Amino acid sequence: MKIKSYAIIGDPITHSLSPVLHNYWFEKYNINATYSLLPTNEEGITGVIEKIKKENLHGINVTLPYKQKVIKFIDKLVNDAKLTNSVNTIFLDDTKTLVGDNTDVFGLQAAYLKEIINAKNKKALVIGAGGVSPSVIFSLQKSEIRNVSIVNRTYDKSFFLKKKFKFLNILKWENLEREISNFDIIINATSLGLKNGSNFKFDFANIKKELIYIDTIYNPLETKTLKFLKNKKIKTFNGLDMFIYQGQKSFYLWNKINPEIDDELINLLISKLK
Repeated sequence: MKIKSYAIIGDPITHSLSPVLHNYWFEKYNINATYSLLPTNEEGITGVIEKIKKENLHGINVTLPYKQKVIKFIDKLVNDAKLTNSVNTIFLDDTKTLVGDNTDVFGLQAAYLKEIINAKNKKALVIGAGGVSPSVIFSLQKSEIRNVSIVNRTYDKSFFLKKKFKFLNILKWENLEREISNFDIIINATSLGLKNGSNFKFDFANIKKELIYIDTIYNPLETKTLKFLKNKKIKTFNGLDMFIYQGQKSFYLWNKINPEIDDELINLLISKLK
């Protein structure tokens, strides 16, 4: 029986634990498949899509910076991908149609937002307007958080997102340090803090004591900002749970099995991040 192949594309992707996650589940459920990192530049996306169409690849995850750039190659967007215009999971369906779906929205809601009490009255700030940001905004909307602001280093990108999400307030990057004191929830949807990458140029000193800070980054487990806030007794979440839940849904889309998130898996992932 032919081994099925799955992969993740993005740039950078060396930090990704997706192979660890999916290969653990393949082994647990006796599925004859492998999952690997597939470093890809923008010109290489066409070749990856062709491999899926020819069934040399049976599905891929997509991470930064390609979550919007892959859309032009896809036959059909479904579910949250249609609503966010952001894709992180691609596969062929039974009719050989190339489908793009989004499991990031589910990942964020399942990991964090379902825990927020009295969500309707919260003010949320999304930092970053890149590939995962539409999913973050839509997750907040689904959780009935209506007061949502966005800030990005490139102002035009924020404005582009406001066309899709009319309720968004746009802040200027140079005002970020001052403005963070106004928010109950802050979600970092940038790559700032990523392993071997850049960090925020300031400390989040000017914040509410009841702030909930969510980082979509999971490698490292604690970014510089998250560590700083933890020391101030602020409620913080790293991106690991979101990563696991979005992966769980991708796995289901490919295999029609809803895999268990057990302690052995969590310990394995954490061991890879130390």
